[in-house]
Amino acid sequence: MTQPESLATARLYLCTDARKRQGDFEDFVDAAFEGGVDIIQLRDKSIEAAEELELLAILRSVAERHGRLWAVNDRADIASVSGAPVFHVGQKDLPLPVARTFLPAPAAIGLSTHTPEQVNAAIAASTGDGGLDYFCVGPVWATPTKPGREAVGPDLVTYAAEAMRRATETTDGAVQLPWFAIGGIDLGNVEQVLSAGASRIVVVRAITEATDPTAAAKSLLEALDSI
Repeated sequence: MTQPESLATARLYLCTDARKRQGDFEDFVDAAFEGGVDIIQLRDKSIEAAEELELLAILRSVAERHGRLWAVNDRADIASVSGAPVFHVGQKDLPLPVARTFLPAPAAIGLSTHTPEQVNAAIAASTGDGGLDYFCVGPVWATPTKPGREAVGPDLVTYAAEAMRRATETTDGAVQLPWFAIGGIDLGNVEQVLSAGASRIVVVRAITEATDPTAAAKSLLEALDSI
């Protein structure tokens, strides 16, 4: 793996759109980082490449000011051109070895997983140079950000936690693969996710729809601190 050091300790990962309706992208990501968000991914299917690069330049500037990570979703060419430290792919996007050819060596690559088999494959793909750097498990609950995607429930979170424990034990701790629960997680249900075995989460609406993004992020981190 070639992950940035800060990825290993990241706990709160935020996905946001371009904030076109609000018109506050820079202020929003600044407020989220101020609240303690570790990684912010720009995920917006409605914008063209040029606009995405402009927004990523803003995100990069704010992230570097806070000493945090930022991520690109799906498009390896955009990730490469923008110099993103983190790139995220889905099951139907570029395979890991292909994505690696687009990215500089220090860049981390993450993968979405939705089944036990995909979790197992993600763990297996973490070994060796150029391996997977993190994975996400979900959606735990149905969410409008992924319409039509069936919720996997907390059981898959528990499966991932146990699978990672087994992998760590059988390799004498050689497998060090951060993983995040994702999908409909907010302050009202985060404890269920933590009880299921997660220690890291990805959120969207819990912060993007908050009146005070900084306070929302801080509250989520307080919940994560409780485990």
